[in-house]
Formats: sequence, C-alpha cells, structure tokens
Amino acid sequence: MIGRDDYRHFCVTALDAMSRIVEDLGDERANRRPALEGANSPFSLLTHCCGVVTFWVDHVVLGREVHRDRDAEFAAQGPVGPLLREVQELQRRFAADLLAVEPAAPVRNPPAAPSRAVAPAESVTQGFALQHVYTELAQHLGQMEIIRDLILAGEITPPEE
Repeated sequence: MIGRDDYRHFCVTALDAMSRIVEDLGDERANRRPALEGANSPFSLLTHCCGVVTFWVDHVVLGREVHRDRDAEFAAQGPVGPLLREVQELQRRFAADLLAVEPAAPVRNPPAAPSRAVAPAESVTQGFALQHVYTELAQHLGQMEIIRDLILAGEITPPEE
C-alpha cells in the first residue's frame, strides 16, 4: 500500500506540472481551446482539477460540506495568477487533509451517482476515493499536455469573450 507522503508526492507533482503549463502559456493562451468540439482550455482543466480534489477529498472522504459547480469548472476563464495561488492553497490543505484519511475506512459522504470510475457507493473506501483523485489528475495532466502542444502549434480557437 502506498504511504501518505508518496501519494501526496504523485498528486502534487501532477498539479505542479499543470500549473507550470498554465503559467508558461500565460493569461491569453491558457484560456484558449483547441479547435476540437468539446475541447477544454488548460485554465479550465486546472480549475476542474481543483474541483476534483476539493470534492473528493473534502466532501467524499472527509465529510465536509462542499458546493461544486462542475459545469462551471469546464467553462472557467480568467487570469493565471489567482488560479495558481488557488492551487498552492489547495496543496497546502491537501497535505493536512491526508493526515485525517483512513484508507480502509468507508468514505464519509458516498458519491451520489456512481460512474464508471467509481464502485457502488456503499463499497467506496477512502483509499479508493483517493485513487480516483490521482487518476483524474494524471488523466487531465496528459490531456493538458496535448492541448498545450496544439495551442503552441496554432491549432486553437480564440478565447471566448
């Protein structure tokens, strides 16, 4: 079983890599979307990843009240600086929150609608939910790397006004 520090390392590494992409692209390019139907911008993907960590760790695992607008995460646009500060704060909380996790224990707020990524709600352990978080971060990092490459190659649409 992976330890808390090792798990945190992998999650933080993914968040740091996404943050670097957004920072390197800057305000204008980080808000661009590839010219593909339904594509996301790097900014919106990083916003979504903050939502994933907050929802799954704070709400599902630890039982805190969280109000999430998942659709708004994918529509998010804005300056890079505040988003990067949000990621830094999220990582600080994440490190502290992992100390309260009991991997084999059931989650405190089972997910309402199981998806293909989540087992039936009654069998979701805290460790399972945390693995779901890492899966999402790794998946979206890879997606963001491809989007960054498309943006830099000029295969983009202008940011929405």
